[in-house]
Amino acid sequence: MATISELFVYPIKSCAGIALREARLLATGLEYDRCWMVTDPAGAMLTQRAYPRMALIKVEIGADDLVIRAPGMSELRTPLNAARLDAAPAVQTKVWRDAAYGLDTGAASAAWFSAFLGVPARLLRFDPGHERIVDPDYTDSVGGATTYFTDGFPLLVIGQASLDDLNTRLNSKGAPAIPIDRFRPNVVLTGLDAYEEDYVETLSVNGDAGENVQLQLVKPCSRCPMPTIDQAKGAPDPDWPNEPTDTMSVYRANPQRNGAITFGNNALVASGAGQWLRVGQSVEAELGFGD
Repeated sequence: MATISELFVYPIKSCAGIALREARLLATGLEYDRCWMVTDPAGAMLTQRAYPRMALIKVEIGADDLVIRAPGMSELRTPLNAARLDAAPAVQTKVWRDAAYGLDTGAASAAWFSAFLGVPARLLRFDPGHERIVDPDYTDSVGGATTYFTDGFPLLVIGQASLDDLNTRLNSKGAPAIPIDRFRPNVVLTGLDAYEEDYVETLSVNGDAGENVQLQLVKPCSRCPMPTIDQAKGAPDPDWPNEPTDTMSVYRANPQRNGAITFGNNALVASGAGQWLRVGQSVEAELGFGD
């Protein structure tokens, strides 16, 4: 049986994550995950792919506000509750090809992010008056799903053994091991074999009062160059700037994804929205190997 070993949320897309001991599960993913996104003035998203310094922007979930900090910057606060932005203009944006809507968090936020990133920027809070629908090709099993500013799915699940295997391969060529934060998972599991999550169809967790939580794993996660960015430094390792991509390209190119490198699996919330996931919970993994 598998066990939840780590939980992470990333309140601002492409900025630093928060490790949690417990997290409330919503239909859209973990509470506060990717509820905010940095964009340019026209509403085009900004990410670590072009602005790796975004990794240095750290956040804390306060009682009423999201608290935002970065090196050399004063503290910035923005409301957790989108209702406090009810007078804010709604902005149409995109996450890749998907239309999404956000609420502008104001001039102070825009000035803060523009100063730190060195380009005109602003911070959007996902507009709860709109839904962002997950690709229907992957949601038949749960009757549809929604998400916020994630790349496409409510959750990302990775087995710790998969990272351990990758680090063994990196070490064998003299490259340093990397932490799990390079892959920005929401749920990390121990007790699975390396890459066994590739074959998991359903994860079941006993929630509060015996209510069952079910996560449906629906798609291998195709990896962009972001795992090459050291999240503690906001830049690639100068000695190994293309790792772990170079190593993964040898054995993680997925023919079912047109040769894309995959690591971890995207998941939907099939049941149990409103329940809590906790580090240390036992998880039953149901495997499927296709037809």
